[in-house]
Amino acid sequence: MTAINDYIDSEVKSQDVVLFMKGTPGFPQCGFSGQVVQILDYLGVDYKGVNVLTSAELRQGIKDYSSWPTIPQLYVKGEFVGGCDIIREMFQAGELQSFFEDKGIAAKAA
Repeated sequence: MTAINDYIDSEVKSQDVVLFMKGTPGFPQCGFSGQVVQILDYLGVDYKGVNVLTSAELRQGIKDYSSWPTIPQLYVKGEFVGGCDIIREMFQAGELQSFFEDKGIAAKAA
């Protein structure tokens, strides 16, 4: 395990919901990250945003960690859930809300 993997691992496990994104929840720096932030904020889910733009090593590291090629990436209870398209589809289908409920994470009903 590399230092960057250890860092990612500890971030993923430090909070119930972690979003690796470009920018911050208050200032997303790409449209896809912004969409996931909007969905999480709409659902009132408490989450931590990790800005991958702070380091090229982190940007590549998170892709290697999840074997997923794109950012943002959402982790819930240490488990990779998906990127923007998956989160948006789950949200539109009403599955994201029940997913959070199943994981014991407070979200307001849609």
